[in-house]
Amino acid sequence: MEAIAAGRILPVVVLRDARAAAPTGHALIAGGLRSVEVTFRTDAAADAIRAMSENPDLLVGAGTVLTRAQVDRAVEAGARFVVSPGFSPAVVHHCQALGIPVFPGVASATEIQMALDAGLDTVKFFPAEQLGGVAMIKALAGPFRSVRFIPTGGVSPANLRDYLAQSAVLAVGGTWMVAPDLLSAGKWDEVTNLTAAAVSAAREC
Repeated sequence: MEAIAAGRILPVVVLRDARAAAPTGHALIAGGLRSVEVTFRTDAAADAIRAMSENPDLLVGAGTVLTRAQVDRAVEAGARFVVSPGFSPAVVHHCQALGIPVFPGVASATEIQMALDAGLDTVKFFPAEQLGGVAMIKALAGPFRSVRFIPTGGVSPANLRDYLAQSAVLAVGGTWMVAPDLLSAGKWDEVTNLTAAAVSAAREC
Protein backbone atom coordinates (compact mmCIF):
# COMPACT_ATOMS: atom_id res chain seq x y z
CA MET A 1 0.00 0.00 0.00
CA GLU A 2 2.86 2.37 0.80
CA ALA A 3 4.44 1.68 -2.58
CA ILE A 4 1.19 2.38 -4.42
CA ALA A 5 0.61 5.53 -2.39
CA ALA A 6 4.14 6.73 -3.14
CA GLY A 7 3.57 6.54 -6.89
CA ARG A 8 -0.03 7.79 -6.67
CA ILE A 9 -0.70 6.22 -10.08
CA LEU A 10 -1.39 2.53 -10.64
CA PRO A 11 -1.08 1.56 -14.32
CA VAL A 12 -3.72 -0.97 -15.33
CA VAL A 13 -2.21 -3.23 -17.97
CA VAL A 14 -4.01 -5.59 -20.36
CA LEU A 15 -1.48 -7.85 -22.07
CA ARG A 16 -2.38 -10.34 -24.79
CA ASP A 17 1.22 -11.40 -25.27
CA ALA A 18 3.34 -12.14 -22.20
CA ARG A 19 6.48 -11.35 -24.19
CA ALA A 20 5.54 -7.67 -23.87
CA ALA A 21 5.45 -7.87 -20.07
CA ALA A 22 9.13 -7.29 -19.32
CA PRO A 23 9.57 -4.31 -21.67
CA THR A 24 6.34 -2.81 -20.36
CA GLY A 25 7.69 -3.04 -16.83
CA HIS A 26 10.99 -1.45 -17.84
CA ALA A 27 9.17 1.38 -19.63
CA LEU A 28 7.06 2.13 -16.54
CA ILE A 29 10.12 2.15 -14.28
CA ALA A 30 11.92 4.48 -16.69
CA GLY A 31 8.93 6.81 -16.43
CA GLY A 32 9.05 6.84 -12.64
CA LEU A 33 6.52 4.23 -11.50
CA ARG A 34 7.23 1.11 -9.46
CA SER A 35 3.77 -0.47 -9.18
CA VAL A 36 1.58 -2.08 -11.83
CA GLU A 37 -1.71 -3.98 -12.03
CA VAL A 38 -1.90 -6.73 -14.65
CA THR A 39 -5.49 -7.66 -15.40
CA PHE A 40 -6.86 -11.19 -15.70
CA ARG A 41 -8.69 -10.25 -18.89
CA THR A 42 -6.49 -12.34 -21.16
CA ASP A 43 -5.00 -15.82 -21.21
CA ALA A 44 -1.53 -14.27 -20.97
CA ALA A 45 -2.18 -12.66 -17.57
CA ALA A 46 -0.48 -15.20 -15.32
CA ASP A 47 2.59 -15.46 -17.56
CA ALA A 48 2.77 -11.66 -17.79
CA ILE A 49 2.64 -11.35 -13.99
CA ARG A 50 5.36 -13.98 -13.70
CA ALA A 51 7.60 -12.15 -16.16
CA MET A 52 7.11 -8.75 -14.54
CA SER A 53 7.60 -10.17 -11.05
CA GLU A 54 11.13 -11.15 -11.99
CA ASN A 55 12.02 -7.45 -11.90
CA PRO A 56 12.96 -6.63 -8.28
CA ASP A 57 12.20 -2.94 -8.83
CA LEU A 58 8.55 -3.54 -9.71
CA LEU A 59 5.61 -4.28 -7.41
CA VAL A 60 3.21 -6.39 -9.47
CA GLY A 61 -0.43 -7.02 -8.66
CA ALA A 62 -3.28 -8.86 -10.36
CA GLY A 63 -6.42 -7.04 -11.47
CA THR A 64 -9.90 -8.05 -12.63
CA VAL A 65 -9.69 -11.00 -10.23
CA LEU A 66 -13.14 -12.56 -10.01
CA THR A 67 -12.63 -15.95 -8.35
CA ARG A 68 -10.64 -17.78 -5.68
CA ALA A 69 -8.99 -19.81 -8.45
CA GLN A 70 -7.73 -16.63 -10.10
CA VAL A 71 -6.34 -15.49 -6.75
CA ASP A 72 -4.38 -18.73 -6.53
CA ARG A 73 -3.08 -18.39 -10.09
CA ALA A 74 -2.08 -14.78 -9.50
CA VAL A 75 -0.26 -15.47 -6.25
CA GLU A 76 1.48 -18.50 -7.74
CA ALA A 77 2.69 -16.29 -10.59
CA GLY A 78 4.12 -13.75 -8.15
CA ALA A 79 1.37 -11.17 -7.64
CA ARG A 80 1.89 -9.14 -4.48
CA PHE A 81 -1.63 -7.70 -4.31
CA VAL A 82 -5.07 -8.32 -5.81
CA VAL A 83 -7.63 -5.92 -7.27
CA SER A 84 -11.20 -6.85 -8.18
CA PRO A 85 -13.85 -4.83 -10.04
CA GLY A 86 -16.49 -5.50 -7.40
CA PHE A 87 -16.80 -6.69 -3.83
CA SER A 88 -16.60 -10.50 -3.65
CA PRO A 89 -16.56 -11.88 -0.09
CA ALA A 90 -15.03 -15.11 -1.41
CA VAL A 91 -12.15 -13.32 -3.13
CA VAL A 92 -11.56 -10.96 -0.19
CA HIS A 93 -11.56 -13.71 2.42
CA HIS A 94 -9.30 -15.94 0.33
CA CYS A 95 -6.77 -13.13 -0.13
CA GLN A 96 -6.85 -12.43 3.60
CA ALA A 97 -6.30 -16.11 4.36
CA LEU A 98 -3.25 -16.04 2.09
CA GLY A 99 -1.98 -12.78 3.57
CA ILE A 100 -2.28 -10.94 0.25
CA PRO A 101 -3.45 -7.28 0.22
CA VAL A 102 -6.73 -6.95 -1.65
CA PHE A 103 -8.48 -3.88 -3.02
CA PRO A 104 -12.08 -4.76 -3.93
CA GLY A 105 -14.13 -2.58 -6.20
CA VAL A 106 -16.99 -0.58 -4.74
CA ALA A 107 -19.69 1.54 -6.31
CA SER A 108 -21.87 2.43 -3.34
CA ALA A 109 -21.98 3.19 0.37
CA THR A 110 -23.31 -0.32 0.98
CA GLU A 111 -20.26 -1.94 -0.60
CA ILE A 112 -17.93 0.35 1.33
CA GLN A 113 -19.66 -0.76 4.51
CA MET A 114 -19.11 -4.38 3.46
CA ALA A 115 -15.41 -3.65 2.95
CA LEU A 116 -15.18 -2.10 6.42
CA ASP A 117 -16.94 -5.12 7.89
CA ALA A 118 -14.28 -7.29 6.24
CA GLY A 119 -11.53 -5.25 7.91
CA LEU A 120 -10.52 -3.26 4.82
CA ASP A 121 -10.02 0.49 4.60
CA THR A 122 -8.73 0.87 1.03
CA VAL A 123 -10.99 0.14 -1.94
CA LYS A 124 -11.08 0.54 -5.68
CA PHE A 125 -13.79 3.00 -6.79
CA PHE A 126 -14.98 1.65 -10.13
CA PRO A 127 -16.00 2.77 -12.69
CA ALA A 128 -15.07 6.15 -11.28
CA GLU A 129 -16.21 8.63 -13.91
CA GLN A 130 -19.44 6.78 -14.68
CA LEU A 131 -20.30 6.75 -10.96
CA GLY A 132 -19.93 10.50 -10.54
CA GLY A 133 -16.19 10.97 -10.38
CA VAL A 134 -14.65 13.40 -7.94
CA ALA A 135 -18.02 14.66 -6.71
CA MET A 136 -19.06 11.12 -5.71
CA ILE A 137 -15.78 10.49 -3.91
CA LYS A 138 -16.25 13.72 -1.95
CA ALA A 139 -19.76 12.61 -0.98
CA LEU A 140 -18.63 9.14 0.12
CA ALA A 141 -15.56 10.41 1.97
CA GLY A 142 -17.81 12.37 4.32
CA PRO A 143 -19.34 9.46 6.24
CA PHE A 144 -16.42 7.10 5.54
CA ARG A 145 -13.55 9.19 6.81
CA SER A 146 -11.17 6.28 7.33
CA VAL A 147 -11.55 4.91 3.81
CA ARG A 148 -9.00 5.53 1.05
CA PHE A 149 -10.04 5.21 -2.58
CA ILE A 150 -8.27 4.10 -5.76
CA PRO A 151 -10.57 5.54 -8.44
CA THR A 152 -10.29 3.69 -11.74
CA GLY A 153 -12.27 3.99 -14.93
CA GLY A 154 -12.27 7.18 -16.98
CA VAL A 155 -9.26 8.68 -15.21
CA SER A 156 -7.08 10.55 -17.71
CA PRO A 157 -4.53 13.35 -17.89
CA ALA A 158 -7.46 15.76 -18.14
CA ASN A 159 -8.87 14.91 -14.69
CA LEU A 160 -5.88 13.31 -12.97
CA ARG A 161 -5.12 16.35 -10.80
CA ASP A 162 -8.76 16.68 -9.72
CA TYR A 163 -8.74 13.14 -8.32
CA LEU A 164 -5.33 13.33 -6.69
CA ALA A 165 -6.23 16.60 -5.00
CA GLN A 166 -8.71 14.68 -2.82
CA SER A 167 -7.24 13.59 0.51
CA ALA A 168 -9.38 10.43 0.41
CA VAL A 169 -7.67 9.26 -2.80
CA LEU A 170 -4.70 6.98 -2.20
CA ALA A 171 -3.85 6.67 -5.90
CA VAL A 172 -5.61 6.47 -9.24
CA GLY A 173 -5.78 3.56 -11.63
CA GLY A 174 -5.16 4.44 -15.26
CA THR A 175 -4.68 2.88 -18.66
CA TRP A 176 -3.68 5.81 -20.87
CA MET A 177 0.09 5.31 -20.39
CA VAL A 178 -0.22 1.59 -21.14
CA ALA A 179 -2.91 1.63 -23.83
CA PRO A 180 -3.13 -1.75 -25.62
CA ASP A 181 -2.21 -0.25 -28.99
CA LEU A 182 1.03 1.16 -27.53
CA LEU A 183 1.98 -2.19 -26.03
CA SER A 184 1.12 -4.23 -29.10
CA ALA A 185 3.17 -1.84 -31.25
CA GLY A 186 6.11 -1.94 -28.86
CA LYS A 187 6.13 1.83 -28.39
CA TRP A 188 8.07 1.66 -25.14
CA ASP A 189 9.46 5.20 -25.40
CA GLU A 190 5.94 6.55 -25.63
CA VAL A 191 4.88 4.50 -22.61
CA THR A 192 7.80 5.98 -20.69
CA ASN A 193 7.02 9.53 -21.80
CA LEU A 194 3.33 9.26 -20.89
CA THR A 195 4.24 7.73 -17.54
CA ALA A 196 6.77 10.45 -16.78
CA ALA A 197 4.21 13.13 -17.61
CA ALA A 198 1.65 11.51 -15.31
CA VAL A 199 4.19 11.22 -12.49
CA SER A 200 5.11 14.89 -12.91
CA ALA A 201 1.45 15.92 -12.77
CA ALA A 202 0.89 13.78 -9.66
CA ARG A 203 3.77 15.46 -7.85
CA GLU A 204 2.06 18.82 -8.32
CA CYS A 205 -0.98 17.68 -6.34
